Amino acid sequence: MKSLIKLKYIVFLLIVVFAVSCSRADEDDDVLSQEDISNIILNVKDDATGIVRTYNYTVNSTANPEIILTDGKTYTVNAVFLNGNEDETESIKEAKDEHFILFDFQNSSINLERMDDESSTRSDGNKVGLITKWTVAKAKDGANSQLVLTVIHDPVSVSEVQNGSEFGSIIGGETDAMATYSISN
Repeated sequence: MKSLIKLKYIVFLLIVVFAVSCSRADEDDDVLSQEDISNIILNVKDDATGIVRTYNYTVNSTANPEIILTDGKTYTVNAVFLNGNEDETESIKEAKDEHFILFDFQNSSINLERMDDESSTRSDGNKVGLITKWTVAKAKDGANSQLVLTVIHDPVSVSEVQNGSEFGSIIGGETDAMATYSISN
């Protein structure tokens, strides 16, 4: 009987140890998972006029904000990531070597240049993409012009080079968040 009681305690302890070892609490504090980003905001400043327009994408929303761009103009764009009312952008900067943003301008002819400062430039020299400059040749270059913005966590390697319509490429990693914006003029 005593060995049966001991066995119950041993099984209970094993279950507790297993449950604790599998919890997300063991993950690094700088892991920014998709459920930690509720909104992706793009502050788009017309470089000629200084006018800033804000486009707020709510994660998992069916409505895509419509970014209005003018052919021939240049814009400076700041990306902000929120979890409710909390600004998570600083978390991305603090873990800059573990993040990278991909910009895919589908059916648009837009050139993108990453303008990140030291606070969001990775140790490998690649810029995360929190601040970018967009030069618009043709905002709508076909049906369904859009920007698909993807935040990647923990890529093995990254490149800022344009690949087709996408600015940046990665090997490995996982998606922290993704946003789709319609583009019009």
